[in-house]
Amino acid sequence: MPNLDRWSPYALGLLRIVAAVIFLEHGTQKLFGFPERAGGGAGPALFSMFWVAGVLEIIGGVLLAIGLFTRPTAFVMSGLMAAAYWIAHAPRSPFPVLNGGDAAILYCFLFLYLVFAGPGAFALDNRRK
Repeated sequence: MPNLDRWSPYALGLLRIVAAVIFLEHGTQKLFGFPERAGGGAGPALFSMFWVAGVLEIIGGVLLAIGLFTRPTAFVMSGLMAAAYWIAHAPRSPFPVLNGGDAAILYCFLFLYLVFAGPGAFALDNRRK
């Protein structure tokens, strides 16, 4: 529908922002316990793979939320989510609904889409051009 096409950059920008903020929560939960981790417990050991993932989720989430360096950040985050799926989820079961990896798969492909589509509206990248 041609009338909807003009809203595409805004929808893409909102998708980027909402996904980034929710993604950012995964990092804050890992590193700072906010929101509270299921079962409580201490955070990951410093410089462990889980800790590095949390740092990347926080940095990547912030950069994607504000739309700064969107394409390279989305590329790295897509790779992070692919690795997270194959390392942490796939060994549990071949079915994403059973291994808890559906979010990792969705983030992986959403971020991969941002690599090609760009940031959409509401992005600092748009001011840098």
